[in-house]
Amino acid sequence: MRFVVRCLPGFSSHVPAPVPARSVLPDWLKSMPSTAPADALAGAEVRTLKHCPPLIDALGTGVLFPLAADLTVRGGELSWDWDAPRHPEVGHTRSPIGFHLPEQATGVPLRLPPGRFVIKFTNFWTVEVPDGWSVLFTHPLNREDLPFRTLSGLVDCDRWRDGLVHFPALWIDPNFEGVLPAGTPVAQAIPIRRETLDLVIEEMDAERVDAYRDIEQALADDPGVYRKQYRGGAP
Repeated sequence: MRFVVRCLPGFSSHVPAPVPARSVLPDWLKSMPSTAPADALAGAEVRTLKHCPPLIDALGTGVLFPLAADLTVRGGELSWDWDAPRHPEVGHTRSPIGFHLPEQATGVPLRLPPGRFVIKFTNFWTVEVPDGWSVLFTHPLNREDLPFRTLSGLVDCDRWRDGLVHFPALWIDPNFEGVLPAGTPVAQAIPIRRETLDLVIEEMDAERVDAYRDIEQALADDPGVYRKQYRGGAP
């Protein structure tokens, strides 16, 4: 499957490009221990989330879109110093962020302090996917270390292939001070086939109960059985 991103002429050397999420797993995942003592178990060692393939596969699925420029946060203000190019034939913003007025979120249960804006990360890349596919743009999965929370949106990028998709976000860490560097992931893009699913709800038959019991026993014998036998490979 081809996931094609394009920028205006002259921008590719100024704007960090989207990257496969699996190529930039967060540093905290690499540095976290494999086991840790658990207070509730009198200090006995337990395996950490580093052993959880579903969490790691979520971190590595799809494509990450980056912050376009260094963003300085001081005293509740956001600023940047970035000389982005301008294309003479089109009108476009050169700001790495914009904002939405808080009134635009009226009625939405957002945890937004009074007077705060909903920021918007500017994306300088169009996205094209094959016919019949949409793209879910969401907060980088399992990235609770980021000081913002990107809102999710689903876009039919097989049709909207020549338009930009920007990323609204809430700034959730009022104590963050410093520089959020260019290249920080601000959105994760996950292609989704656009089709209607038929939801079937039923109880297990005897065959499925036997299979369920076999998996329970396999997990008891080897906690890594999902990774070794059931995982479908790298996203």
